[in-house]
Amino acid sequence: MRARLARLVVDRMLGQVPVRAIYPDGTIRGAGGPDAPALRIVRPHSMFERIASNPKIGLGEAYTAGDWTADEGTDLGDLLTPFAARLGQLVPPFLLRFRRVVDQRLPRRQSNTPNGARSNISAHYDLSNALFGAFLDPGMTYSSALFDHAVPLSGQDLEEAQNRKVERILDQAGVRAGSSVLEIGIGWGTLAVAAARRGAQITGITLSTEQLHLARKRVADAGLADRVELRLQDYRSVTGSYDAIVSVEMIEAVGEEYWPDYFRTLDRLLTPGGQVALQAILMDHDQMLATRRSYGWIQKYIFPGGLIPSRTAIDETLAQHTTLRVGDDHRFGADYAETLRRWRQTFLANWPAIQEEGFDEAFRRTWEYYLAYSEAGFASGYLDVGQLLLTRRAQRSQTTPMSCIPH
Repeated sequence: MRARLARLVVDRMLGQVPVRAIYPDGTIRGAGGPDAPALRIVRPHSMFERIASNPKIGLGEAYTAGDWTADEGTDLGDLLTPFAARLGQLVPPFLLRFRRVVDQRLPRRQSNTPNGARSNISAHYDLSNALFGAFLDPGMTYSSALFDHAVPLSGQDLEEAQNRKVERILDQAGVRAGSSVLEIGIGWGTLAVAAARRGAQITGITLSTEQLHLARKRVADAGLADRVELRLQDYRSVTGSYDAIVSVEMIEAVGEEYWPDYFRTLDRLLTPGGQVALQAILMDHDQMLATRRSYGWIQKYIFPGGLIPSRTAIDETLAQHTTLRVGDDHRFGADYAETLRRWRQTFLANWPAIQEEGFDEAFRRTWEYYLAYSEAGFASGYLDVGQLLLTRRAQRSQTTPMSCIPH
């Protein structure tokens, strides 16, 4: 009964989306024409049971299990993008009333306390440096690249676009020779190396032991160990003061309840006149409010403890808890879709090498879905990414009370 009900709901949704869904008996559902992206349902009962059991998680689990797949000639990212573009309109209004019943609460074990954050980061970033090296650019940059839109994308190298992103955010933060710089979330060291080459002095922190090991090696190989100190450390325990603070796509791992702590830390560590540059994945504020407390597929299988903020949430947290404000806000969400598309293509092309590292077919399908699912979010505009410049708000001028003004 649950599976039949789920099928009725899904078929109704398909009628609003320009795709085709092909059942094993040849039945076709969906609003798409003959050339539209097509999904092939392999095991309908299993797929709809998973969706009925947990609507937010079941579709991804069904893909991992092989219950459905993109049809021959259809790219998975192209298939998911029309759904992402209509995500807010697909669920029938009468079903939205049951959201509180259906949604699972975020597990307390994924809360980003100092210990929880370490566990959450390790679950993703400590999988294997070899895994990430198999699909990232040679510079090992795991965040959105910044492409040059004056020339065709097809002729642009991903590593060059990643370096453009790094240089822009260093410019935004005002990093120059003699700057003292804090990087929160070092990745594999690319930004630290670039900042050190400008003559800055870098302190970088991470909670990933795998990243730290390789980043330190890359810094040493570049001959920059005298300008770069990398630590396994939580942002909350950092002391000192810095002319510039840079953090690329780390705020998504902070968690809503710790946003005040995170931004207060930036405020505390920044020297007078200093600047903070953040690269952040962003979503619409209303959508963030509707989903922030529910447990989704991405949190269960990819980024435990993760939550994407809205620009409004960032502004409100800054205003309530810090002296900081957002100035420059440079958006480039379409570049993230292209970045993810390239990562997925390389991941699939290099799957035999990844498999040799001990990853199985279920892992391949999970990560293929993750990369395509994320690409669809940016391609549709459901998600965005921006480089945000944070500076201190101007202090209010002290005015003399009218009663004290001499007449």
